[in-house]
Amino acid sequence: MTDFSHDGGVLSARLIGAVAGSAISLVYLLPKHRREAAVRFLTGVACGLIFGGPTGLWGATQLGIEAELSSAEIMLAGATLASFTAWWGLGVLVRLTGRAGEKVG
Repeated sequence: MTDFSHDGGVLSARLIGAVAGSAISLVYLLPKHRREAAVRFLTGVACGLIFGGPTGLWGATQLGIEAELSSAEIMLAGATLASFTAWWGLGVLVRLTGRAGEKVG
């Protein structure tokens, strides 16, 4: 379970990473409407906050660099990756369902 402890450095890294992941995603897949942007941004931040730790640990382990990174660095990278993935995945899903809805109706 995700631990939202009082360690300010790790929590700050988690929040900064989550917001950064959503911001970076704007470059790759722009939202068409304000509502879509708000929903995708909030989803990206939530996923970054919730899944930042496991994602960062998984990524550091896969690269074999977990011993060289601090917990804040692992959290920052993980939250950014989780947020970016959620934003991009949700954007693709919105576009695909939008196209399917246009063809049916």
